[in-house]
Amino acid sequence: MTTEETPETKGVRLTAGDAELTVSPENGCRIGSLRIGGTELLRQGPRFGAFPMVPWCGRTGLGRFRNGGQTHQLPINSPPHAIHGTGRNVAWSPVRTSQSSAAFTYDLADPWPYEGRVTQTFELSPDSATVTMSVETEGDSFPAQAGWHPWFLRNLGDGGADAEIAFDAAWQEERGEDHLPTGRRIAPKPGPWDDCFGMPQGVDVTLTWPGQLELKVTSRTEWVVVYDEQAEAVCVEPQSGPPNGLNLLPRLVTPIDPLELSMTWSWRTLA
Repeated sequence: MTTEETPETKGVRLTAGDAELTVSPENGCRIGSLRIGGTELLRQGPRFGAFPMVPWCGRTGLGRFRNGGQTHQLPINSPPHAIHGTGRNVAWSPVRTSQSSAAFTYDLADPWPYEGRVTQTFELSPDSATVTMSVETEGDSFPAQAGWHPWFLRNLGDGGADAEIAFDAAWQEERGEDHLPTGRRIAPKPGPWDDCFGMPQGVDVTLTWPGQLELKVTSRTEWVVVYDEQAEAVCVEPQSGPPNGLNLLPRLVTPIDPLELSMTWSWRTLA
């Protein structure tokens, strides 16, 4: 394990074989960089990389959710909604680090109305990276979501072709004009996408940069958002529920039942 600083981020650099992964705990505990054989796979910049979405994913409608008889208002950071949780905006504390693994935590706090702790761990091997996240509480139960929002470069350079996305979803969450799911499940439509898909057997999406690299995104969770409407990057976002899930499909975190999920990126070179 070594420490690396750039003008945009500083972090803990993990290495395994020719793979290098930099975690930036001071910047929302996001993955700031993933390099395979010296080639960067993630869009660079303090807002990009691959950040955790917690304690909710995507948009929460009008920033409001209920827990029992209580209604809570979250800050509106993507008008008229609240988006992507609070974990990406705070500094996380290191728990352990080694050459190829690390773990970090942060405690939920205002503007989230409930007490709890989030833990994120990273494990790097020469041909894969696995990230896990848990949300736990010793206090009142509350609905929560967790997931990841990676920004994979659309083009890896060196004259290569743009990334191709392949997946086989059982359904697509119908998206309303307000960008929230309507609650209806429809047959998957062709892209471009800013949409959530259901994969009840687990998330399995393949990104291929022809002649350069293939990367698979897998997770036991059954929801994934695919976003490919920007020229610079494509996003494949495993998450524990659909957008607006605090309202549409609340999953309670209790003192005896934490929320836990993991995601693996595995790759192989094609050159």
